[in-house]
Amino acid sequence: MLTSVEIRRVILDRAYAAREGHIGSALSIADIMVVLYRDVVAGRLRGKARDRVVLSKGHAALALYAALYLSGELSEELLLKYCEDGGRLGIHPQHGIHGVEFTTGSLGQGLSFASGCALAAQLCEEQWRTFVVCSDAECDEGATWEAAMFAAQRHLGRLVVVVDYNHQQALGNTDDVITLGDLRARWEAVGWLAVDVDGHDTAALECALRLVERNGSQPLAVIAHTTFGKGVAFMERQLRWHYSSMSDDDYALAIASLGTTP
Repeated sequence: MLTSVEIRRVILDRAYAAREGHIGSALSIADIMVVLYRDVVAGRLRGKARDRVVLSKGHAALALYAALYLSGELSEELLLKYCEDGGRLGIHPQHGIHGVEFTTGSLGQGLSFASGCALAAQLCEEQWRTFVVCSDAECDEGATWEAAMFAAQRHLGRLVVVVDYNHQQALGNTDDVITLGDLRARWEAVGWLAVDVDGHDTAALECALRLVERNGSQPLAVIAHTTFGKGVAFMERQLRWHYSSMSDDDYALAIASLGTTP
């Protein structure tokens, strides 16, 4: 079943089995992925007319794999070989796997890819929507804002960016690296329709994402205010879980913590 708890369970299971990190980054977007794959793009993931989803913060790939698996778009065989020799699922998503439109992981590139997808739909008079999930750290980068200005200039109204505003990045707290301030105002300043939302409130997220159906000419920015490591109490807001893998005791505690998550 595609729920936030089940996505988080898959993230923890596979990260533990592979002894890999980037756990907190994946946990913070679990609710976003649920809404995207259960409520917004469900049934529109195959064929030329499919909706495109681009995970720009590629280091959170486990959240994408979990959503694809739980929605029936990724086989268990592939999932169980995450980060194994001969497996096709790496720490960052790679093109060639169903549901992965582009190889990502170099931060700041996903919105450029997504803008190209949205422009292609516009030029070909196609109706697919393009969704890109990026990190707040990517809002430090010039390439992100160049793509944002381009998308507004070309009136790419079927393009949506979801910013995972979890206030942490690899080198520390986001505000200590480059203060972003009022992100909604920044996106509005370059011509986007922008909304703030609780990134763990699935009903509010769905309402925000469905603004893409308004038939407007502005691209849509959903600023999702999230908690790094959400759902596992001892990982929340702890920078260690950007890098660290889990010990046996960590994994047992993390799985037990899921039982207290709404």
